[in-house]
Amino acid sequence: MSLPAPCPPLLLLLLLLLGALRHGSAQLVFSPVDFVERDACNTTVVLPCHVVNLKEHNDSNMFVAWKKQGIVLFSFDGAQQRVYRHETVPSANLLSQQDLSKGTASLKLKSSEAEDGNYSCEVTELNREGETKVDLRTVTGRQFDFMESVVISVLLFLIVVFYWAQIGVIALKCETVHKNKTYVAVGCAIFTVLAVVAVVLFIQGGNITINKVGLGFVVLPAVILMVLQYYIFKIVLVDVTRKGYILIGLQSFGFVVALVGFALCISACPSELLSVVIAGLAVMAFEDLLALLYMYTSCSRMKDHQTPRKAVEEPLNELKTETESTAEMNDG
Repeated sequence: MSLPAPCPPLLLLLLLLLGALRHGSAQLVFSPVDFVERDACNTTVVLPCHVVNLKEHNDSNMFVAWKKQGIVLFSFDGAQQRVYRHETVPSANLLSQQDLSKGTASLKLKSSEAEDGNYSCEVTELNREGETKVDLRTVTGRQFDFMESVVISVLLFLIVVFYWAQIGVIALKCETVHKNKTYVAVGCAIFTVLAVVAVVLFIQGGNITINKVGLGFVVLPAVILMVLQYYIFKIVLVDVTRKGYILIGLQSFGFVVALVGFALCISACPSELLSVVIAGLAVMAFEDLLALLYMYTSCSRMKDHQTPRKAVEEPLNELKTETESTAEMNDG
């Protein structure tokens, strides 16, 4: 039996090139995307998949399948216009079916349904097919700007210090004793504990939900301060004066501004309106400083009025004691 003549080297090279071209024409090429990042603010996730060398540009000739760890999560059969979704991703859908004929086979789904990991996008156009992979990653971040968070923490610290200073002024400068002093001290202690919790939750990064809860602990308990301020004025002045009501009104205004800022912050993600909360807390801190000065001057004035009275009462008491002693001796 005769053997076939060997192919010339040039002809062999030509056949290899033709085979490579034929093999290449059967492959779909994708725009490379290594990974996609999402954070807690993302309610939806888009996994990109874009074919750059479609020929037919007709979605009826296409089949798309999205997989994770070999499990088909979503598929679209263009010939039958039929969609399949795995039970774990009921919101999954093509980003735009109209753009599928242009090569866009990206997948859109709710962020809560998308687990981190490697996803594969397989696209078929008639007898041509291809696959690309994309990695989904979750990044942790802060809900609020770090420097603004520090400013809020400092303002909260000043508010606490000013209130304790008012209690100290009452204890040292005002000689009147009132049972409400204990109530005010307890209320101030409760607010101090809440302020510490607020700073711990609010200042840390990595969890946006915790940051929002921390901001809530900063703003909402501040309503306690208006009650405390009222009782402080009642303790020292017996009855709240016009100046006292003006100061409480200024504090209430600051609280309303901070409350509005809080509502705006938690409704936006990421939040960019923390400056409104800062403005409200700054007004409250300024009021607390004015209230501290007001308490200091009021207590000092009361003490000055009480001192001359004591200076007159003490000699009178001594004279009365001497008179009583003389009368007792005469009786004896």
